[in-house]
Amino acid sequence: MSAAAWAVIAGLILVNAFYVAAEFGGVGVRRTRIAALAEQGHYLARLLLPIVEDARLLDRYLSATQIGITLSSLILGAYGQAVLAPALVPTLIARTRVEAGTAESPAAGIVLVVLTIAQVIVGEQVPKSLALQHPTRSALYTVVPMRWSSRALTWFIDGLNATSTLILRLFGLPSLRHRHIHSPEEIDLLIVESRDGGLLEPEEQRRLHRALRLGLRSVRQVMVPRPRVHGIEADTPLDEVVQIVAESPYTRLPVYRGTLDRVVGILHTHDLALLQLRTGSRPGLDQILRPVVTVSETLSADRLLKLFRERRTHQAIVVNEHGATAGLVTLEDVLAELLGDVADELKPAPPREGART
Repeated sequence: MSAAAWAVIAGLILVNAFYVAAEFGGVGVRRTRIAALAEQGHYLARLLLPIVEDARLLDRYLSATQIGITLSSLILGAYGQAVLAPALVPTLIARTRVEAGTAESPAAGIVLVVLTIAQVIVGEQVPKSLALQHPTRSALYTVVPMRWSSRALTWFIDGLNATSTLILRLFGLPSLRHRHIHSPEEIDLLIVESRDGGLLEPEEQRRLHRALRLGLRSVRQVMVPRPRVHGIEADTPLDEVVQIVAESPYTRLPVYRGTLDRVVGILHTHDLALLQLRTGSRPGLDQILRPVVTVSETLSADRLLKLFRERRTHQAIVVNEHGATAGLVTLEDVLAELLGDVADELKPAPPREGART
């Protein structure tokens, strides 16, 4: 077989490798990194930035890579069998002494296996591995030929995208766009890499790790359990209430009637003091109680923060599946997951562990 035929086969494998590198580079590259290079005047980064920023353009870009991979693989198989298989038939006849018609099928099978192995190793595994290790370089070095390919295959891409969208709609499925999304594990790895690269201090890394895991923590895991919750009975004389407030290390206290399962409101010591200063009298507890917010013990800690922000509150009663009080959770409890222990504002730290009022 001529050297030109081998060159064509090698070229088709390299074309496949190019499209594989472009695909994994386009998916794995970080948009922020490309944006930074573009701001520094990097020409290739400026060409790539609009693609990675626009989900629609990225989807067309990746469609072009997939079409290129498919076409190069099909052409390689067809060309290889058309050129290599006939050249292999005489060798098989000489070695096995079979007839020409019988040797054609084994020859085609051998060519197919050899080309498949070469395609998988050189045309897919190697460029994929390089692109995953160096996504920025892979995306930048392939962007110019890929722009040409996208333009040349525009009609083909449009037709395939329209067909796939139609099929998805027939099955009632949404048509999703490619986006650069990192899983929590990938973000965790990025944080470690940033620390190893000197971009983050160890304490900053710990805080980011805690923030990343906040959504995995439930209210049950961060709350103060019921046995450690000390509140105020609603019928407590006001003189005793003032004494409890003065001795308490906290500024917000739950007020209950009978048992903690019947919390009627939250007493803010600021409200009690302010009303006394304004009126010169001691009002009843029911006049200054703030509404109580209840949350399920299965709620995640990040959703609890959102609830606190929406309700404009710093404290909530935690209830179990039966509606009974399971504990108490405050904004400080959630912040402690991020920053360590946080003392209640306007009050010194609690004198003993295990008392929450």
